[in-house]
Amino acid sequence: MRRRIALFVFCCSLLPLTTQAQERITLQDGTLLNVFIVAAENKDERALPLVILMGGGPGNASISASTSRWLGSGFAERGWMVAVPISPNLSSFRGSANNVLITYLIAELQKREDVAEGKVLLAGVSNGGMSALEIARRNPQAYFGVAAVPALSSADTDNEALKDFPVYLRIGGNDQLGWAERFDETVSSLTNAGVKLNAAILNRAPHMFTMEWESLGRWLQEIRD
Repeated sequence: MRRRIALFVFCCSLLPLTTQAQERITLQDGTLLNVFIVAAENKDERALPLVILMGGGPGNASISASTSRWLGSGFAERGWMVAVPISPNLSSFRGSANNVLITYLIAELQKREDVAEGKVLLAGVSNGGMSALEIARRNPQAYFGVAAVPALSSADTDNEALKDFPVYLRIGGNDQLGWAERFDETVSSLTNAGVKLNAAILNRAPHMFTMEWESLGRWLQEIRD
């Protein structure tokens, strides 16, 4: 047991340190958006690529804070600047009015010297994953891809704008909401539109699951190459 604890501490010591802060950001339309920012220690002092990470359910403060810790920190440890916005109307970032707030947020964050210009990664959990796909459909050229962990896409969803667009999709095999039963429908909806899909069901995993950082890390590297 002591050897396991020592090994865990040693492995953790190899990961980059991260810092987390909540900020209140004024967008170009005057909206005030509360955002959790998670950043890795940037020893190279270079601008880091940005990931907008959206929490599940209503995307409220507690959900966004939790998402920034258990998932945002993983992105930050892999060299991303992470922004986890709190939904202003408890609808995550679903719908056109909320979708556009993310584009405004990106514009504000990319004014900062420590945030890289150019493409951004969209990621989300549950309702946040659905938000990420909606936002990507508006202007896919602006994004590296979408990490939807999880998300659904219906047979009648128009995903044609996402042709050749990278999407990483994971759904828990023991999803309490029955999402695993809609995995095939979601995969067909995306692949029929020509999406570059990396999709799998995680055996025995619930709706909220531990991330497979080995496979997600490879995918993140692929979309940036």
